[in-house]
Amino acid sequence: MKMCGVQAIAAGILVAALGNSALAQQQDVQIRTEKITDSVYVLFGQGGNIGLCVGEDGTFMIDDQYAPLTGKILAAIDEITDRPVEFLVNTHWHGDHVGGNENMAGEGAVIVAHENARQRMSTEQFSSTFNSTTPPSPAAALPVITFTESMTFHYNGDDINIFHVENAHTDGDGIVHFRNNNVFHMGDTFFNGMYPYIDVDAGGSINGIIAAVGAVLDRANGNSKIIPGHGPLSGVEELKAYRSMLIDIRDNVVAMMKAGKTKDEIIAAKPSAKYDEKMRGGFIKPEVLANLVYEGLKRQAHD
Repeated sequence: MKMCGVQAIAAGILVAALGNSALAQQQDVQIRTEKITDSVYVLFGQGGNIGLCVGEDGTFMIDDQYAPLTGKILAAIDEITDRPVEFLVNTHWHGDHVGGNENMAGEGAVIVAHENARQRMSTEQFSSTFNSTTPPSPAAALPVITFTESMTFHYNGDDINIFHVENAHTDGDGIVHFRNNNVFHMGDTFFNGMYPYIDVDAGGSINGIIAAVGAVLDRANGNSKIIPGHGPLSGVEELKAYRSMLIDIRDNVVAMMKAGKTKDEIIAAKPSAKYDEKMRGGFIKPEVLANLVYEGLKRQAHD
């Protein structure tokens, strides 16, 4: 496949992955709630999965999808608790995870994210892979508390640890671990049942995602529940299979790069072929994944 073909597919995928508010307004999106423990929930709608921790202290929220959905999201939260959202954690900077920030700040939520996520939200971002520009977020939508390595909230009877994983989905990913509830929210370092989007222009890489998955598996056990950025609620076995798949695809691409194959030749060779049928439901198609894996590895080699 020629590069222009990859770019054409990728341009469409960027709209699907990062989207804009108009798309949400045009669809009859329903917010579905799934209870994980007595105090932790996941909300599914349009965009990244939302995590929620409720209790006596208030409501702790992870990601907020698109701005037009804020009313529906708040209505779904009201069905669970009458306590307001006090803290909102962004797992990274993409619009399908932070699009409701300005609205939530207006509701009184304190927004928290990794320092790199705030930096990318504060400035125009250009994607060479997708030939697309994302403008800066409004000042009111920016995180007001940032961290570089990790931070912990002692909240609603839990120790909620947020830790950074380097150069995974982006360079500003934060994974949230509800230690006492044994629940993780992995943001887009985990796409359950589909191929991941790797934002190589924002510092992402296949090696970083593999390492991020490993960091969660090191902390998890057989009873852990895992909220992916996209896809259904998961457990450890699904996450192990995801890591094995990514390692296999990465190794296939690396072997072909070492053999002197060009990017187009690698894409044509279908390094993910054995998984393509199972992963066909996602918005990242095999040829786009091969392109992103290649680009991320190439950029890492030059750093």
